Amino acid sequence: MDFGGAAVGGGQGAAGGGVDLMSWYLEIPVVSRLYLTGAFLTTTACAVDLITPFSLYFNWDLIFVKGQVWRLITNYLFFGAFSMDFLFHMYFLVRYSRLLEEGDFRGRTANFVWMLLFGVTMMTLVAAYTGVQFMGNALTFMMLYVWGRRNEDVKMSFLGFLTFHAPYLPYVMLGFSLLLGNPVKVDLIGIVVGHVYYFLEYVYPILAEVRGWPMTRLMEPPMWMHWVCGSYDHFHHD
Repeated sequence: MDFGGAAVGGGQGAAGGGVDLMSWYLEIPVVSRLYLTGAFLTTTACAVDLITPFSLYFNWDLIFVKGQVWRLITNYLFFGAFSMDFLFHMYFLVRYSRLLEEGDFRGRTANFVWMLLFGVTMMTLVAAYTGVQFMGNALTFMMLYVWGRRNEDVKMSFLGFLTFHAPYLPYVMLGFSLLLGNPVKVDLIGIVVGHVYYFLEYVYPILAEVRGWPMTRLMEPPMWMHWVCGSYDHFHHD
């Protein structure tokens, strides 16, 4: 997915008028801020030759045979060299991660982290069979997909002339990438994984309740995740 910033949607922008960069940064919810920071520091480290992208990409043999387990994480943090394309990716990452964390997942940090871990796990399994080396775009597309499905009435515009509702944004960006001749395999992975998560989190519980199935919540974070995210006491009392 390239030139993602060409799409403009509902919700709050990256920074308001008169707000300095540090204030804007500190206002980003903690999980989204950590992801943005990791991606920015990784790109910076590559730009000044502290590390090389060759030590970051996903490779099954290097991870599980050579023990280079950091690649499970770093392949989600590298979005390419500093460029306009990188800035667009960061815009999309921060925008839709933040909208989710401040919207559907407000006060539910453990659920948000669990969603990201679910996405990373599914995408890592897919990457092992598709030869994809960097999956950050896929995770961004997953968040974009979930946000779109949870905000179906939000109207968006693309390049100022194409208007549509939020659930169609991933497909609009996919079509734009195709028109530019860019590969869309990673974007498609993000959409598919986002759809699987959306079904398990929002559709399956309704089906289970209607049909009387014993397990109604498949995507509920385990207790240790609530403990890590500081919501154990609240969850336990509930």
